[in-house]
Amino acid sequence: MYRRIIVATVIALSCVLISCSDQHDQVESITDRAKTPRLRAFDVSSVVSDSGVTRYRMNAKEWLIYDQAEEPYWEFPQGIWVEKFNPDLKVDAEIRSKYAIYYERQKLWDLRDSVHAMNLQGEQFECDQLFWDEKMEKVYSDTRIKITQQGNREIMGEGFESNQQLTRYMIRRPIGTIHVNESE
Repeated sequence: MYRRIIVATVIALSCVLISCSDQHDQVESITDRAKTPRLRAFDVSSVVSDSGVTRYRMNAKEWLIYDQAEEPYWEFPQGIWVEKFNPDLKVDAEIRSKYAIYYERQKLWDLRDSVHAMNLQGEQFECDQLFWDEKMEKVYSDTRIKITQQGNREIMGEGFESNQQLTRYMIRRPIGTIHVNESE
C-alpha cells in the first residue's frame, strides 16, 4: 500500500517538475484595440420594431464590431440579409450580400459580392458593390448593375444612383437594348 502511494507521489512530482521551467508561457497581450473587435457574434438574427410592429429583420452568420478603430465600423465577413416587412408582416423589400461593412460615424453601408436587392415594387437589383448613405438617403454603385423589372424587362448599366427606397433611380451608363412602348 505504501509502495503505491510513494509511486503515485513520485509520478505526480515528476509531472509537476517537468511541466515547470524557467521560461513561462506568455499570452500575447492585445496591444492594438483598433484591430480587435469588441464584439464577435455568430448566427445573429435581430428584429427591429417601431411601436410594437416588426419593421425589419437582419440575419448574419458573423458580426464583428470594431469600436476602437479610427473610424468605428461593423463588419459582416460572411454576409448580411435584411428584410423589410409591411404592416401584415409580409416581406416587401430586402437586400443581401456576401460581405458588408457599416461605418458608424459616416452612417454608410458598403455591401459587396453578389449584392441583391428588391424594392417595394418587386424590382430586382443585382451588382457587385452597393453603397447606402443613410445621411444623404441615397443608394449608389459604380459597378455593373442589372435591374429586372416586372414582366422580366432587364435594364443594365455601369453605375447608378437611387433614393434609399430604390424607387427613383438613374443608370449612369446604360448597356444593351431598352424596349420602349411609344404609345406610353
